Amino acid sequence: MGPLSERTIATVGSGVMAEAMIAGLLRGELVAPDQIVASHPRPERRDHLRSEYGIRVVSDNVDAVDGADIVLLGIKPQMLTRVGREIGPRLRRGQVVLSVLAGATTKALTATLDHDQVIRAMPNTPARLGKGVTVWYATPETTAEQREQAAFLLAALGVQIEVDDEKMVAMATAVSGTGPTYVFLVMEALIDAAVHLGFPRHVAHDLVIETLEGSTLFAKQSAMHPAELRNMVTSPGGTSAAALHELESGRLRTVLSEAVWAAFRRTVELGDQLEASVGRSASDEAARRDEAARRDEAARRKEAARRSASETASH
Repeated sequence: MGPLSERTIATVGSGVMAEAMIAGLLRGELVAPDQIVASHPRPERRDHLRSEYGIRVVSDNVDAVDGADIVLLGIKPQMLTRVGREIGPRLRRGQVVLSVLAGATTKALTATLDHDQVIRAMPNTPARLGKGVTVWYATPETTAEQREQAAFLLAALGVQIEVDDEKMVAMATAVSGTGPTYVFLVMEALIDAAVHLGFPRHVAHDLVIETLEGSTLFAKQSAMHPAELRNMVTSPGGTSAAALHELESGRLRTVLSEAVWAAFRRTVELGDQLEASVGRSASDEAARRDEAARRDEAARRKEAARRSASETASH
């Protein structure tokens, strides 16, 4: 029996990544459909998840969270405060919350949810095919059993890597999380270049896709440094050498590095904004409670004064 065999999994905000995880769990027979409950506000989305996977679906996030052992948080980052207020009071000790929100730090998550058994994870788009890579960090309050459960769950998406420094999740967001964007842009540029040469677009598409896939597989299986692989196919004065000269002249390495750093800075900014938003929400809530307490106290004093005046008049 695996670590998830007797566990219930709830997905809150059952979008693309949550569906990828549901599909991977069921495909690998790590859980049965009746162990998964998904919440989503749109009826058509709930109908799709129910018919496609045979899982239980609900419209209310609290209904999904109640009774779950693992809560997958897959909402949009800007919804964290609202959803956190909604489900936070229903979370109990022993439940682990696994967040795949871009930029959401464990500080923001624990403050919003008032729950400290939290895991922050960053998967990427190929996870939809079970070919992704996910970097994740667990708060010290999570148990060894909960971390094992998270590892099995995230393995349904592909490769999973646990890190002991949360900053690495932000770094991974810029490399592997955003990485498919870089690859797709290169892919698009190569296809357009092939069309410019004279290939029909569908032929150009297949040439580029197969070349990228084959080159990646070759690099993975050879375990050689990319520079060695590049040298293997670069003859002096040949076509590869001419092409590389243009790429280096165009600062390809520098531009890619700058793109990764820009993505990292944006990830950190998003985290800071979420933390600040949580802080403002907590301050606003405290102010509302203080104001309510002041109104109650004023009403109590007013009532006491009325009673005192009434008693004085009766004597």
